[in-house]
Amino acid sequence: MDTFTLITCALGLSMDAFAVSICKGLALKKIDFKKQLLVGLWFGGFQALMPLIGYLLGINFTDYITSIDHWIAFILLGFIGLNMIKESLQKDECEECGDDSLSFKSMLILAIATSIDALAVGITFAFLEVNIVTAVSSIGIITFVLSAIGVKVGHVFGSRFKSKAELAGGIVLILLGVKILLEHLGIL
Repeated sequence: MDTFTLITCALGLSMDAFAVSICKGLALKKIDFKKQLLVGLWFGGFQALMPLIGYLLGINFTDYITSIDHWIAFILLGFIGLNMIKESLQKDECEECGDDSLSFKSMLILAIATSIDALAVGITFAFLEVNIVTAVSSIGIITFVLSAIGVKVGHVFGSRFKSKAELAGGIVLILLGVKILLEHLGIL
């Protein structure tokens, strides 16, 4: 996986965390750098951890699935992308916006919920033989930065960008799945 594709994938995966960070920023009455840092660490850390777990699970099956790995990547990324697009089009406002808690329990639940899709992408990374250290580092750092920024954006601008972020992330992941499939089929 080339650097551009990896960064694009990291941006796509980080959009759920960015959207929830916007909601957190909207809910918080007062924000400071420490709160932005805390949200960024939770979401960036879990976005890095989940693909690593997925990779470790997937690496055990690469010998059996190598001939169809591009189809698996296409289906997983497509499914995740479509789910993100669907969520972006739903009219419900941020469920997380009413909760200004940054407690361990609250942040753990949100961090897991926003990074489940990264677990599936980690499985895809195993099939595509991606350098996992570079991948999880990129995903974690990009998610950390965007989540910290998302808290500020939410606090200043409100939830206007939540659905746009999820829509963009979904489209990016679907396009990456299509790109992987087309490359393996020899079309690109």
